[in-house]
Amino acid sequence: MKKKFKCEIDCANCAAKVEEAIKKIDGVNDAKVNFMMQKMTLDADDDRFDEILAEAIRTGKKIEPDFSVEV
Repeated sequence: MKKKFKCEIDCANCAAKVEEAIKKIDGVNDAKVNFMMQKMTLDADDDRFDEILAEAIRTGKKIEPDFSVEV
């Protein structure tokens, strides 16, 4: 399942770091964090999508405390 979310992130470098970390989560097929558009696209296993999304948000907050996603 692939879904887009509005997110808030402070800089392009942070967005790149968060994107790389989210891609490493088990069950994630692909992830994009776009600083300019303030959007996050998550492509993950359908069965565990909500669980993976929650883990992606936690991971993003570890790297960039101001990172937030509108679910």
